[in-house]
Amino acid sequence: MNSEILRCYLVAGTQDCRHLPEYTQNPQSALLTRLEAALQQGITCYQFREKGDLSLQDPEQIERLARDCQILCQQYNVPFIVNNDVALAKKLNADGIHVGQKDFPVVQLAQQLSSKMLIGLSVNTLEQAQQHNQSAFVDYYGCGPIFPTISKADAAPAVGIEFIQRLRECGITKPLVAIGGIKAEHAHPLREAGADGVAVISTIMQATDLTTTIQSILRG
Repeated sequence: MNSEILRCYLVAGTQDCRHLPEYTQNPQSALLTRLEAALQQGITCYQFREKGDLSLQDPEQIERLARDCQILCQQYNVPFIVNNDVALAKKLNADGIHVGQKDFPVVQLAQQLSSKMLIGLSVNTLEQAQQHNQSAFVDYYGCGPIFPTISKADAAPAVGIEFIQRLRECGITKPLVAIGGIKAEHAHPLREAGADGVAVISTIMQATDLTTTIQSILRG
């Protein structure tokens, strides 16, 4: 895979739009409007993550929204990744899927998906990263949480920027995207430590100056 797609990676669903004015009238519209604005400013990847108590619960609504997000991503030639939902990723023929350690065995997952579909795997220990470092089934690692995060209720303890450096020093060669509590100013030190990019939720979804925020991440 081209690791450049990880440089500025947005992860979001309607649950991350509650602060936006249009959310109360139409959560789906709030997400789509923010996503398109982020795409216009140059995000390099988008992960559809509709998850949590405040997310949409109706499967048909979720599928429609995911498809609309995918269409936007296609218009801007940006990869569209689905979080955890294998059936949805297959149905939409998404560009990829991202899973956690407890979601699906990646070998089994790869057997179900098109060989063209990217597979991202969350890791927060060296041992987890070593397990699939030479595996053709995993395309990149999502590493974190780097810092404490409010976007994920069940987040593991923060591992710090030094975790990225340790992975590289210990021979991890997979593309790495750092995630968890990351601000725009963290992009440069994380790339210096060995990350290929950063994944953010609130930093982009709650940005008051979207252009400056995204450009800062891209320059990192």
